[in-house]
Amino acid sequence: MLIATTHKNTDFDALASVIGATLLYPGCIGVVPKMTNKNVEQFLSTHKTAFNLVLPNEIDHEKVSKLIVVDTDQWHRLDRMDKLRNNKALEIDLWDHHMTGKGDIEPTWSLKEHIGATVTLLVREMKKKGTQLTPLDSTVMLIGLYEDTGHLSFPSTTSEDASAAAFLLENKADLNVANFFLNPPYEENQKEILFEMMKKTEKRTINGHPVGFNCVKLDKKVPNLAAVVSMYRKIINVDALFVIFISDETNTVIGRSGVESIHVGEVMLVLGGGGHAGAGSASIKTAKYTPTQIKDKISAILLEKKSETVSIADIMSFPVVSVPPTTTMREIQTIMQREKIRGILVTENDEILGITVLWDLKRIKKQRQWDSPVKAFMARDVITITPNTSPTMAARIMKEKDVGYLPVLQSNKVIGIVTRTDILTYYYDLLPD
Repeated sequence: MLIATTHKNTDFDALASVIGATLLYPGCIGVVPKMTNKNVEQFLSTHKTAFNLVLPNEIDHEKVSKLIVVDTDQWHRLDRMDKLRNNKALEIDLWDHHMTGKGDIEPTWSLKEHIGATVTLLVREMKKKGTQLTPLDSTVMLIGLYEDTGHLSFPSTTSEDASAAAFLLENKADLNVANFFLNPPYEENQKEILFEMMKKTEKRTINGHPVGFNCVKLDKKVPNLAAVVSMYRKIINVDALFVIFISDETNTVIGRSGVESIHVGEVMLVLGGGGHAGAGSASIKTAKYTPTQIKDKISAILLEKKSETVSIADIMSFPVVSVPPTTTMREIQTIMQREKIRGILVTENDEILGITVLWDLKRIKKQRQWDSPVKAFMARDVITITPNTSPTMAARIMKEKDVGYLPVLQSNKVIGIVTRTDILTYYYDLLPD
């Protein structure tokens, strides 16, 4: 049995990614956690039967041979999947766009990229495979993409997210349906929370950015608080907003940002939560920190973050040396010595097939291997970035993936390459004027 699942408190990007996985993997069953966001719950109440979806308790875990995990990389965030965790024979594919931290799910195969929404990664594969989408398929994936990118406005949004949205619209995604579920009517208790926040907002200027803080006491469960926080940030016109919702045992922090230099996901990671550049949350035991201490800690975290205006386009190396896959290792050695470089891309028809580095030459033990083609020695899983990627993000990718070279792509064409040396040069203030 092949199943796809995602994190508890499922949002639309997570739901849409599960549905996308059922379309990409033949015979795949989508498993939706019991706990979902309010707008997702409303959508499923009328649309669930249109998709191949079940609840976690409807799965026979002993029959599962492959698990597709989307929009998270942590076991504890999955709903009732503990039995699969100890299955050593289980094959796991992981799709995620959260680059903060490293999860404990060890996949057989994974695709993790700094991009606005996990849906975008799945759409990329659908384009390659020519996957046929119904208007309903396209609509739910567009809702997920729009929700996680703030209608393509969050700082984490990339050009590929916009291209994915265009693809889904071309496949008849219904904007009327999308707008209904992205902008549901506010309930009375949500309005009460909004009015409570309006009574008093503390504003602090941090690294030149106006940042808002609110503390709200919760006497009962209120759905879709994240949407209220998003709207309120725009009302009070701050670059970022952090609201602490106080209950008896747990303080829940929800953050939203509208600028690239304030990465909410990184802040929440320090607090034990997570998220991405524009949005994130964390749950903190009341015994650990008071609301005032949480505000001060967030301020301290933000002050430590260096505001970056430099992008990879400013520090990458170019032009990039590339060779066809039939090039011999002897020729590779000659090129590296002549050009004084340590890495060469292997390409064919403008497509990256792999990368070979100086270390590959040290793997050659026999003379006849020098006449072997580079495709026999190259690394095939090449991770790429865009020219707008920040040096911090590039450094994080290098550390997490244990790679020293990241080709830079624009419009699917290689325009440069960034190395560990380039990153170190930038961080030690050696960037040329």
